[in-house]
Amino acid sequence: MDVQIEERDEAGNLMATYAGSSEKGGSGGRWDVIAGMLTGILGVGVGDASASPTTALLLSILQESTGRIATIVFADRLGTSLEPECKMYRLAADVFNDSAMLLDCLSPALPRGPRVLLLSSSSMLRALCGVAAGSSKASLSAHFAKWGNLGELNAKDSSQETVISLLGMLAGSVVVSYVSSPISTWTCLVLLLSIHLAMNRAAVRAVTMHSLNRQRANLVTSTLIDQDRIMSPQEVSMQERIFEWDGVLRWRSSSPFAAARIGLSLRELLASLAPAHERTGSIRDTEARLTRLIRLYGQEEFLVWYDAPERLGHITLKEGAAAESQLKAWVLVLWTAHRHHAAGADATGAVFETSLEVHRRTLQELSSRWSDYSSRLRSAGWDLDIASLETRPGSRVRLPARTGSSRQ
Repeated sequence: MDVQIEERDEAGNLMATYAGSSEKGGSGGRWDVIAGMLTGILGVGVGDASASPTTALLLSILQESTGRIATIVFADRLGTSLEPECKMYRLAADVFNDSAMLLDCLSPALPRGPRVLLLSSSSMLRALCGVAAGSSKASLSAHFAKWGNLGELNAKDSSQETVISLLGMLAGSVVVSYVSSPISTWTCLVLLLSIHLAMNRAAVRAVTMHSLNRQRANLVTSTLIDQDRIMSPQEVSMQERIFEWDGVLRWRSSSPFAAARIGLSLRELLASLAPAHERTGSIRDTEARLTRLIRLYGQEEFLVWYDAPERLGHITLKEGAAAESQLKAWVLVLWTAHRHHAAGADATGAVFETSLEVHRRTLQELSSRWSDYSSRLRSAGWDLDIASLETRPGSRVRLPARTGSSRQ
């Protein structure tokens, strides 16, 4: 039996029409309802004149849920790296936002199923934009607040954004009156988005940071060791890459030849020193390699080991390791990796005794120069008291002073 229900307002105007059918057949009606709900979700309201208000509501719930889940996951996985890599994430936020805008504009041209995925993806990109932009903006605002006037800076920045938004709305009103065809619309959209990204790239490039993250530490310290010259923050800002692979090691401006991780647990460090059992995964350090490494770094606030065959450096920080000690550990693993790479040990593989000797010699040379390096870096304008090397949540180890053992 066909059923049609009309909803009218007090004046008799038709507000909505609900059509359906009912027939005998057990649970088939319930499956029809479920199928209708799924079809309603796929038949989203954007670009579909037949979509109902319920469909639009379901789509809104799906988009909001996707965006919130993406926010939680993004903040959990990459939250630690947002401040050290604030320049990268500030530009990435604009890329996320512009990509979401393009997906929204493309959605009406797609079928119902892909349209839902496209709109959910755009919601996810906007959520990533919010996290990246908010966190990087906070770091950059703190950088620009030279006299502790963070509140005044944020207030003026908000006012500036308001004025720019108003000017953009006025300019958009003028552009819309001259743009009518699809070709001209897409041409204008792509052109404006390209200009937007180019301007933001130039703005990020102009920012001069005074903290040493992984990329800047590679560039500054390798130049210092190689040429005995301190690069200024302004010089580094013109040479550093906005988007850089996480943890790569470069000697000056060379191609990446290795990678390093900092803030590792003691088990991760031990796994690089001794092989693990194939079945149980247990590690047996029969040659007491970890003990010898602990003795080598007895006066330092870190443990460093470079695995030449894997081309991977491991840095484990002791409890209470200062920011300057973290930088020294990164310079040590960079210099050690460079020496292994220059000697060809990465390709042939280095035995433990040979590699340990390279670590010992590099540590002695760096320790003898570190006081001079530290004072010269500070005089050049680098802030060594900001820890900007860890991009993932790390751990610290506590080593007893008298015993040779260690516990995390």
